Amino acid sequence: MNIPAVRSNRKKFLIMVALVFACAVGYMLIGVNLDNAKLFQYAMKIRTPKLIVMLITAFAIGGASIVFQSIINNTIVTPCLLGMNSLYTLIHTSVVFFLGSSSVIAVNANHSFAVDVVLMGIVATVIYSWIFKKTRHNVLYVLLVGTVLTSFFGSIQTTLTRVMDPNEYDSLLNTLVASFSNINTEIILFAVILLAGVIFVLRKELALLDVLTLGKAQAINLGVDYDRCIRRLLLGVTICIAVATAMVGPISFLGLIIANLSRQLFKTFRHSQLIAGSALFGMIVLVGGQLIVEHIYSYAVPVSVFITVGGGLYFLYLLLTRKKV
Repeated sequence: MNIPAVRSNRKKFLIMVALVFACAVGYMLIGVNLDNAKLFQYAMKIRTPKLIVMLITAFAIGGASIVFQSIINNTIVTPCLLGMNSLYTLIHTSVVFFLGSSSVIAVNANHSFAVDVVLMGIVATVIYSWIFKKTRHNVLYVLLVGTVLTSFFGSIQTTLTRVMDPNEYDSLLNTLVASFSNINTEIILFAVILLAGVIFVLRKELALLDVLTLGKAQAINLGVDYDRCIRRLLLGVTICIAVATAMVGPISFLGLIIANLSRQLFKTFRHSQLIAGSALFGMIVLVGGQLIVEHIYSYAVPVSVFITVGGGLYFLYLLLTRKKV
């Protein structure tokens, strides 16, 4: 064990925790009237759920992205690049299209969330398990198939919205655009319970991530049921992405950014540190970004726009420099 490296990573981790705390305190207190108790309570009532949702979203996307990269054994592929966000959008749109925006499932946030998660979990696990098996985890084939699936899901979703009643589309649109100004606070408790359940159920598979990254042959030689672990972890990734998307909407490239920043900062094979670092990076990006959006840009531009633009450029950078690493 490299003692200096361990100490260095520990210091980096503590610095990131301090940055997350500073961003959270700044978000909660900047611009708040501390002299008026009623205004202070009102501000806390508005900002606390938003902060909680941002922390949950960062944890879900950060952890899912690291696990997904380990499953496919490639650091430039994330769930959004394989169309998981487009799949969620299609499923959510289909529910409203076929059942109506006034149906019990669409009106009740918890019911809608449960249906989205179940359908996405089943469809994504079947589709992506088959893709990984057929392509033998070849990154070029996986990215090509992911691009096709993204266009395919997006085309169907666009077709449904074009023939949908305008009033139903208007109610649907708010849930399809990522925004922390219009979050779904009704499912916070449900989301926390679901994420905790996923971690508990997959605790053994998560502990084997360090072994799975050695490759299928090596993992099997070490006594790991490789295919079963991959399927279960993929289901967990899908649920985490569904949870994050259901609360704030699709956020493309966030996972790519924070997962790779975590790998570059900590430079370790231990997934416990990588997942924690990715989640902390996500919290800094989301909370700090939302703080800037609210107090500098006055809500003119959502934080998801900056993440998408920055993530796209970062993705190109990773592709162009990959052979040099």
